[in-house]
Amino acid sequence: MDCINHKDPKTLQIVYGDVVLGVHGNGFHYLFSYQVGGLESLVLDGKEWLYSSPRPTFWRATTCNDRGNGFSLCSGMWLSADCFIRCSNISLMIDGKVKKPPIAPENNQYSANEFATNVSITFTYETITVPSTTVNVEYVVLPTGVITVNVHYHGKADLPELPVFGLRFIMPTKATSYRYEGLSGETYPDRMAGGVEGIYEIEGLPVTKYLVPQDCNVHMKTKWVEVYRNTTKDNTNHENEQFGLRISSLQKEFAFSCIPYTAQELENATHHEELPLPRRTVLSILGAVRGVGGINSWGADVESEYHIDAGEDICYSFQISKV
Repeated sequence: MDCINHKDPKTLQIVYGDVVLGVHGNGFHYLFSYQVGGLESLVLDGKEWLYSSPRPTFWRATTCNDRGNGFSLCSGMWLSADCFIRCSNISLMIDGKVKKPPIAPENNQYSANEFATNVSITFTYETITVPSTTVNVEYVVLPTGVITVNVHYHGKADLPELPVFGLRFIMPTKATSYRYEGLSGETYPDRMAGGVEGIYEIEGLPVTKYLVPQDCNVHMKTKWVEVYRNTTKDNTNHENEQFGLRISSLQKEFAFSCIPYTAQELENATHHEELPLPRRTVLSILGAVRGVGGINSWGADVESEYHIDAGEDICYSFQISKV
């Protein structure tokens, strides 16, 4: 296809597929799925970075303090929202002009030579909470291949407090390491005093050895994070050369975790030997994180300033690029 050979650094080649929008340029190929409702494929220099479409995340695996103060019982509906969510609307803009996402057979009006300088596609997700609310995730692609991601959670009164809010990326294979600029060690909003600002490199995907598996390895006040892998699902990386993906903050810093398990996998395990073998990388880019507390583990709640009010909007942005 012509899109594979597209080299013009000033334009994007657009492919209007039956159920996907293809956005291609020099060294990158992205697929946005109308059917799945999200970014379905992110290929940089021939390497796929997505195992599944990124989704809003609302849940962290229950901590000992959450169990002690009953937080999970009060906010448990967010676990269901984390597992099941519906894409209720898709809006598309090409070079600043609103365009209805064309699916078959309407897409047949387009040729193999469609170009643009700016593409914006927004997916609106509706939660299964009672009452429900929505999350907008906008992807803006420029000819450089850089993707700006704008995430907006719409606050809704009468919903229980949130454990976290962010966007979860699941990558096809295990990361060999990750680097980031932010605070040292594992930090949470109420556990940052010991963190030292700097650039840090973490080998592998460590999971903190708590007695019972729980949320771990969150890093607050992050300016950027780079994830490195040396394996692919299609075994094309025969030399095991490292390749990387960079997430950079915009306007304000974010929090993140980079481990081999989803919140649900951690939640389901009562001992570490019950966790599955590490196979993938779960990168959560978080706009809000609840504190962990620890005044005592038998009933004291997290201090009020470290709660996440589900009635308030949460907005944040970041950029995706190759290292």
